[in-house]
Amino acid sequence: MTLNNIQITIIGLGYVGLPLAVEFGKKYPTIGFDINQHRIDELKEGYDRTRELTQEKLREATQLTFTTKLASDSTTSGQTNIYIVTVPTPIDQFKKPDLKPLLSASKSVGQVLKKGDIVIYESTVYPGCTEEDCVPVLEQYSSLKFNIDFYCGYSPERINPGDKLHTVTKIKKVTSGSTEDIADFINTLYASIIEAGTFKASSIKVAEAAKVIENCQRDINIAFVNELALIFDRMGIDTLSVLEAAGTKWNFLPFRPGLVGGHCIGVDPYYLTYKAESLGYHPQVILAGRRINDNMGKHVAVETVKLLIKNNIIVSNARILVLGITFKENCPDIRNSRVIDIICELQDYGIAVDVFDPWASAEEVKEEYGIETKESINFDDYVGVVMAVNHHQFSESFFIDSLATFKGIVFDVKGQLGTNLISKRL
Repeated sequence: MTLNNIQITIIGLGYVGLPLAVEFGKKYPTIGFDINQHRIDELKEGYDRTRELTQEKLREATQLTFTTKLASDSTTSGQTNIYIVTVPTPIDQFKKPDLKPLLSASKSVGQVLKKGDIVIYESTVYPGCTEEDCVPVLEQYSSLKFNIDFYCGYSPERINPGDKLHTVTKIKKVTSGSTEDIADFINTLYASIIEAGTFKASSIKVAEAAKVIENCQRDINIAFVNELALIFDRMGIDTLSVLEAAGTKWNFLPFRPGLVGGHCIGVDPYYLTYKAESLGYHPQVILAGRRINDNMGKHVAVETVKLLIKNNIIVSNARILVLGITFKENCPDIRNSRVIDIICELQDYGIAVDVFDPWASAEEVKEEYGIETKESINFDDYVGVVMAVNHHQFSESFFIDSLATFKGIVFDVKGQLGTNLISKRL
């Protein structure tokens, strides 16, 4: 098996799938598949609403086409189909893995799978999910036998939305395959586009586990500094000043307190804990970190209310402006944003909350959270401002200009502003 006669199909064209499709589409016949017709229409016109890729970058993928239909007769004789699944793996309301998108994608692939084809999963899952949950679906809908008629691999995504430096080709790629030969082939395939190189894991389960612990580790470290922020707040000590002093030691890890949302760090730990609990082990450290991070939005809201009271501002019917509702800075993704926790808690106190975010889609925010965002703002219309997301538009110069006549309080969640501009920070 070589790379000379292959066709690649990327299943799911979000933050992970689209950049991957573009890179493969520069070298190989590649199909970008998504069930969202509107998304496909936009991409055909050269527009990426995630703002990850420009029209110019999309045009560089001269062998890439977009579609909403998977066709079983789309390849020529002797051509190997490679299906790469990059659909979301969220959690449900009970914080349990929601595999419906993944299993639905597996069903769609299974219906067009042919002998000799390879299915590679990139979606973050718990160890064992590919072979225990996805492969049976592929077998059921293809009537083919795993590792006899078709093969699988797992190569976890490492996309960092909004990061224009660490793009898909600049991040080392972990690969794996269901047989030794397939593992070698998949590794060679990714190595052909990944400038940073690849690392071939010893098994699919090892690759799955490696991915899920990457985000667990970050989640726990952020939970630690968030807990420090809660402790130091009671001591009247500025947390960032403490971290700055501690950071003078060469091996001190530079984590900062804040909200932990998004579709990776705030979700992936629950995949690992779910699997652990199914095996009779109750994780303690991981879940403790999750509890701390999940409650930080409420903490910000409570501290904001305290600031209002200390400044003799009547809380009931007070107007607060929240800056940013995406899950991270300079990124339009609002999925699992923990800013909503701040908003809902403030509203529970009878506070009127407005949201301004130059990155988020007003339509998506309305649909997801039932909130109508502001198109323009005047700080003087509010008694308080919560800077929740550090978009580049919310610079110190922006605040200096906006605070010229402002008399209210400013809570800086991200700790990015000078102390002369704020009332409090985490």
